[in-house]
Amino acid sequence: MDSQALPTTFEVIGPDTFQRDGYPHDAWKCLRERAPVHWFDLPGGVGFWAITKREDILTLSKQPQRFLNAPRLAIFEEGGPVENRTEVRQLLNMDPPEHAAYRGAASSWFTPRAIRRRAPEIERITRDLLAEMAGDGGERAGDFVADLAAPLTLHVLADMLGVPREDWRLMFQWTNQIAGASDNEYGDSETPGGGVMDARNGLFAYFTELAAERRKTPRDDMVSVLANATVGGEPIAPLELLSFYLLLVVAGNETTRNAASGGLLALIENPPEMAKLRRDPSGVDLAVEEIVRWTSPVIQFCRTPVEDFELRGQSIRAKDSMCLLYPSANRDADAFEAPDAFRVDRRPNPHLGFGVGEHFCLGASLARLELRIIFRELAQRLEAIELDGPVERMRSSFLGGVKRMPIRYRLSVR
Repeated sequence: MDSQALPTTFEVIGPDTFQRDGYPHDAWKCLRERAPVHWFDLPGGVGFWAITKREDILTLSKQPQRFLNAPRLAIFEEGGPVENRTEVRQLLNMDPPEHAAYRGAASSWFTPRAIRRRAPEIERITRDLLAEMAGDGGERAGDFVADLAAPLTLHVLADMLGVPREDWRLMFQWTNQIAGASDNEYGDSETPGGGVMDARNGLFAYFTELAAERRKTPRDDMVSVLANATVGGEPIAPLELLSFYLLLVVAGNETTRNAASGGLLALIENPPEMAKLRRDPSGVDLAVEEIVRWTSPVIQFCRTPVEDFELRGQSIRAKDSMCLLYPSANRDADAFEAPDAFRVDRRPNPHLGFGVGEHFCLGASLARLELRIIFRELAQRLEAIELDGPVERMRSSFLGGVKRMPIRYRLSVR
């Protein structure tokens, strides 16, 4: 990038950039230092303001009635007047007071106390997967995403939802197609955007049947809870109900899976930090917060102002799109000491990896628990590890996804 020029639109938000190089931290740093609130054009004539500083993202996120989540969920490469790529109505694109009402329908399942009860089962699943990976304790090769990160998060999520084991593969397929809508590997439809529509329609049809079954015979699972829940005294309407299931399937799987994969990659690339965690696995809580800061699996969401206002000298009009870039905020030198260093014992660590304000991630406690268990077990059992080939990333400007991460390793046998 020319030292005198600001980065281009697709250096800042382009899915090809993310897939090829990972996050464009140099471009974001340039914006933070020289143009922290900057307008970019997109095809179709509807551009966006890139918001790259942590302080500004905090300010915008804590005023949900002034800065709305609807109508534009996020920035996608093709532009267009308003993107609602999956035609859903769920928490991510709801605003007050509707957002709180729908969030309340599921919140009791995601309290820290409710999540702690799941720890023994998550520990069992993790140890079973690691035992399979370890084999006889000799050197082995595998794919961390396929061998641990994906099956663990999928198992936990499917168990909470009440999805039968024989249908787990469908959940995994739909998740990849929806999260990887811009990735040719998952966009297997001849119609542009058809892959995500096919996945959405398949998921909606599946959960329509499962919800109907759970209304007749409720069980102790999330499908039953939501199928029988009310909002404003009325049952949740079909589109909102199915959209809720879609959100749980995608958000509950993709984000934690990618934080786990990206976290292990960070440890491999920073051997002193790996050694530090292995010497003291009790430091895993701090390590998990640093992993979330470092990986920031959700790249961006939009906010739309309801009135004209000014931010850092820029005049922003009502209905303009403001793109909140969380990985950039999590490398802001005004908020973090040595922000480009990965430190498993970083403290304080005021990252925005789970968002902030009204839309703080509903599943944050579950994600933290899964990551703590994964990295505590790895710290105790990993004897050697290195990459065994290139890391393959998802083509997406919305989620920082790791599709494949080949490793060569040695795990102790228990």
